[in-house]
Amino acid sequence: MLHDTLRSAMASVWIVIKLVVPISILADVLLYGGWLQKIAFVFEPLTAILGLPPEAALSILAGMWLNLYAAVAFAAPLDMGAQQWSVLAIFLGICHSLPVENAVMKKLGIGQLYAYGLRLGVGLGAAVAAAHWAGDLSTAPMRVEVPQLAHYGGWGEMLVASVRDAGVLALKIALLVSVLIFVMDGIKALPFFRESRRVGWGFTLIVGIVLGITYGAGILIRERRAGELSRDALLSIGTFLMVFHAIIEDTALFVLFGADWRVVVDFRLVAAMVAVWIVVPLYRKYTNLNEKNEK
Repeated sequence: MLHDTLRSAMASVWIVIKLVVPISILADVLLYGGWLQKIAFVFEPLTAILGLPPEAALSILAGMWLNLYAAVAFAAPLDMGAQQWSVLAIFLGICHSLPVENAVMKKLGIGQLYAYGLRLGVGLGAAVAAAHWAGDLSTAPMRVEVPQLAHYGGWGEMLVASVRDAGVLALKIALLVSVLIFVMDGIKALPFFRESRRVGWGFTLIVGIVLGITYGAGILIRERRAGELSRDALLSIGTFLMVFHAIIEDTALFVLFGADWRVVVDFRLVAAMVAVWIVVPLYRKYTNLNEKNEK
């Protein structure tokens, strides 16, 4: 059993790593080369819809393509109140690191068009709702040290740092996902759970909600390969996690700058439940109709 678990863990880890590492390096290259900054103006209409200053366009682009730390680095100097920080936290909490996380979702059989459409549509809807109906937030921005974007002496130094950071990330993924898979297999070996599959999706949801899509998907990939989860179950779990994941770390990052954590968590949770209860059935119906028409 130990040998099978180790082999299964390494297979799942390798799938995630070979997706995350190259995309992470590519993102650093695009940021350092200035290409992201040149197209940020495209997102200015979005900032207007969300009630954010036009300068927040670069923060949104960096968050969607890179990660939340890059987004906060661009947004921190802006004079935004609690309402605006909360709206930004909701949108980017759902729509960050899209190339990496959606590539991982593809390995679970979730189409890229569905993944991008879901996260952008639900993220925009939840953020607009928060902008209009979250109430009058009076939380004052806290005095915190603004995250700084890295500065390099040239392309060579940047690439070395990028590869190093990607390697550290890969190591974290390998260690954490392996530990989680060993824990899950240990739980499944208990007599109480031996004939139940609930531990699979329940454990995965907890991992994804607390740690994020990349780690949760590592467990899901393993469960899919083992045949423990059906296609419909993967779609429902994946849909929920694409909207409501890494809820502690992501929320805390924006709370430091004045976002209201209750608003952020509540709106993301409701959006995730709406996505599972409404979007998933509609998507299943649409795909079933297409399959019948093709026949």
